[in-house]
Amino acid sequence: MVLKAELHCHIEGAASPALVRKKARQNGISIDGLIDANGHYIWNDFTSFLNAYDRAAAVFITEQDYSDLSHDYFSSAAAQGMIYGEIFASPDHAELAGLSYTAYIEALADGIKRAGNETGIEGRIIVTCVRHFGPERAEPVARLLHTHPHPMVTGFGIGGDERMFHPADFARAFQTAADAGMGLTAHAGEFAGPESVRAVLDELDVKRIGHGVRSVEDADLLHRLREEDIVLEVCPGSNVSLGLCSGRDTHPFTALRTAGVRMTLNSDDPPFFQTSIGQEYEEGALAFRLAAVDLVAITHQAIEAAFVDEPTRQRLFQRLFDD
Repeated sequence: MVLKAELHCHIEGAASPALVRKKARQNGISIDGLIDANGHYIWNDFTSFLNAYDRAAAVFITEQDYSDLSHDYFSSAAAQGMIYGEIFASPDHAELAGLSYTAYIEALADGIKRAGNETGIEGRIIVTCVRHFGPERAEPVARLLHTHPHPMVTGFGIGGDERMFHPADFARAFQTAADAGMGLTAHAGEFAGPESVRAVLDELDVKRIGHGVRSVEDADLLHRLREEDIVLEVCPGSNVSLGLCSGRDTHPFTALRTAGVRMTLNSDDPPFFQTSIGQEYEEGALAFRLAAVDLVAITHQAIEAAFVDEPTRQRLFQRLFDD
């Protein structure tokens, strides 16, 4: 089995239907119409996906719930050969659940530690703001990284609707996060075009881009990605499910790889797209004609781009080389 690493996974979006059902029962929350008879989330377009995502996230309301969520995700991923993962954590979701930022992060960290003790997997947390909530909400989130530091929180990012606001509106939040020593990433080039990637690179000083697949439409941008060593956190299963391309056979992964762009494979919101990190590697190997050595190189790239300290990075490299 090829060892794997993942840099792009939203923790609420990683909630398995089985765990959501369990937590809904425990917390007395109705999830009628959320999960079908086959155990799959019910949605049919981007708007209904967001609604399903929020309904699933709403069943997690206690610290134990969030600890169980991260434990479930990391344990499952470890069984598929993942040795390292980074999760996006949204303080805005914690606030809706009635949890403080500190309680939320401590709970997620507890689940990661439990999974690590059982399987050896390593994990880190990327705190994210929500783009369509605006910069007024983003800046307080970034300041939390100074006022409530945590050893497992090593990155800052932005998700949400990339068609709303401009990256420049979030420059202060990203600078605040950078001053706290955080690695920086931002969603772009998914539903918006290559201009969204260029704007993020111009304004936010990131070293990674979440998705970024529409960069393939702009040769000058591809050159810039190569020159600046920007890593794309590519999520093929997500892109297919949300209609960015008709199938993996038409996904731009191969074109981006041929252009020399650095990329990793990721699951994004795995159960919503009926995928997993294991499937992304397996189906990627078939669709993109990747040999085992290519998959190992993708894992190596993920570890190289990970938001970790150097001793941890070298330890992960050693595990990969020893496999």
